[in-house]
Amino acid sequence: MTAPDSSQTPSRRQLFKGLGAATLAVAVLPGCDTRQSAAGQGGATASNPAPGTYAPRFFTAGEWAFVNAASARLIPNDALGPGAVESGVPEYIDRQMDTPWATGKLWYMQGPFNADAPATMGYQSQLTPQQIYRLGIAAADGFVRKAQGKSFVQLAADAQDAALHEIESGQAVFEVVPAKLFFSMLLQNVREGFFADPVHGGNRGLAGWTLIGFPGARADFMDWVERDVKYPLPPVALSGQRG
Repeated sequence: MTAPDSSQTPSRRQLFKGLGAATLAVAVLPGCDTRQSAAGQGGATASNPAPGTYAPRFFTAGEWAFVNAASARLIPNDALGPGAVESGVPEYIDRQMDTPWATGKLWYMQGPFNADAPATMGYQSQLTPQQIYRLGIAAADGFVRKAQGKSFVQLAADAQDAALHEIESGQAVFEVVPAKLFFSMLLQNVREGFFADPVHGGNRGLAGWTLIGFPGARADFMDWVERDVKYPLPPVALSGQRG
């Protein structure tokens, strides 16, 4: 499998910049773990600590390394600003694993299960998000080790991109959890963590909102909605933190 030619394809950051407004408009935060409240005006807060200081509550050390590495490739740190890791996306994902959403308590989880059902039929897997992550990470690492002789986190960036592409397309075959299902959940959660309010653990320093020019939780900006100009003020989080 050959990795896509980066000179012929738009960067991930440009892609996410274009997707940002749509993501904010339609995304529903899975479990909204807000047990710790954000405070202060700095980039790192009680609920959104600086990189390297957060201790995962759900993921094992190996799983945590995978989530960080995969998140870093989906939204990399580049000239446009901080990436997923620097913005706290892995922390967001780990916190969601400790919510009713992650254990499947928010929707019907009884059979029959039909993996081929149309999307309009709703969630069809018998696996909870916790199980999808745990089984999916193990399967992804097993797939990479079999093909490359290394774990995913040990691969160079281009090889990680190629592996993620194979998982996304379903070319990688997982035994227990469908590869496409695992990748789609990971990608959706990375998007949520990058664009959610920092109180949920991601979007550190309001990096996601700053990237797309989203005002955040300002009391009123409707007078700017119809104007074809860039919004001039920085975003504001629920805590009052400013970008």
